[in-house]
Amino acid sequence: MTSESSPNLHFREMEPDPADWKGRTTVPVGASEAFNGYIAAHVVFGLDRLGMLDELDAHGSLRVSEFVQRGSLDEQLVHALLTAAESFGYLTATDDLATLTDAGKEVALMRGFFTWSVGGYGKVLSSIQPLATGDLRYGVDVFRDEAMVALGSGQSHTFLMSSIFEDALADVEFGTIADLGSGVANRLCRVVKQHDGSRGVAIDISLPATRLARQNIHEHGLDDRVRAIQADVLDVVMRQKHQSELADIDTVMSFFLLHDLLADPATRSSVLPRMREAFPGVRTFLLADTVIRPKDTYQNSLPIFSAGYELAHALMGIPLHTRQAYEQLFADAGLRIRRVVPFGAAHTWLYTLDCD
Repeated sequence: MTSESSPNLHFREMEPDPADWKGRTTVPVGASEAFNGYIAAHVVFGLDRLGMLDELDAHGSLRVSEFVQRGSLDEQLVHALLTAAESFGYLTATDDLATLTDAGKEVALMRGFFTWSVGGYGKVLSSIQPLATGDLRYGVDVFRDEAMVALGSGQSHTFLMSSIFEDALADVEFGTIADLGSGVANRLCRVVKQHDGSRGVAIDISLPATRLARQNIHEHGLDDRVRAIQADVLDVVMRQKHQSELADIDTVMSFFLLHDLLADPATRSSVLPRMREAFPGVRTFLLADTVIRPKDTYQNSLPIFSAGYELAHALMGIPLHTRQAYEQLFADAGLRIRRVVPFGAAHTWLYTLDCD
């Protein structure tokens, strides 16, 4: 399920992977580590969904009784959750005070991965056996939680990627920018607010996300500068839908959507050329995606995210691609790489691409 580049294609010299992409999880992963990691992931997800991670991260500690009373929570279950979190070393609990540890600060920073995996793909990952036997089919009987996937991606962008993105965007001159797979449009609203005179178009397939996007746009006071369109990006790109609304766009950004757009091998080579046609005024693309881990590397350790990302997409039947394959597709579409930088998660790259 990989997309390989031509062996005759000569790429410019590639930047080496960052050292921390090697990861800290030792392989093989023992049974005890695997089981405790599974439980710990759910603990982190629970702390985040209850809002405890936000409060602990913001203030360093919280009064448990006050938090329980404020949220009308089950006190016994909250204490059980905090006991488990303390067992994993994420916090210390003394009397009524819970305090975040350094390990807890790290998981708070990386909470998006837990939202993505436990919240977004929990049902998919627990359905490996019936998916493998054909008793269930992804997209018919088993679905990912789109809202949780979007939230997890948004959290990762906020805590791990936003400064990298802003640095890359500083090198791009734009008037009207589109965000493909925009979710609730928080990222696009921030971009437009930070760039006087700019405008934005948010495009997302989800109707609930688009409704929230329109609400967010209004709350940011950007009704006259940002518009949200509910549409399948593939319809926009391959079937040229909404052309009149996209004619003035000069910059297109998209994060972690490209592999979905390239899923069909019959249309894979035409997606980027058709994207250029769908946005006739585009000068620059900012595209980010996670690639397949290079073969025969990092065999003794694992980073966070990579193995889960690859497995989840295999279960959905969505091919992933190597970095070389992406760069081949960019070249074939007449897109010139101006800049490429590591982008927060392991084996994830952010490309600034200019149209030739």
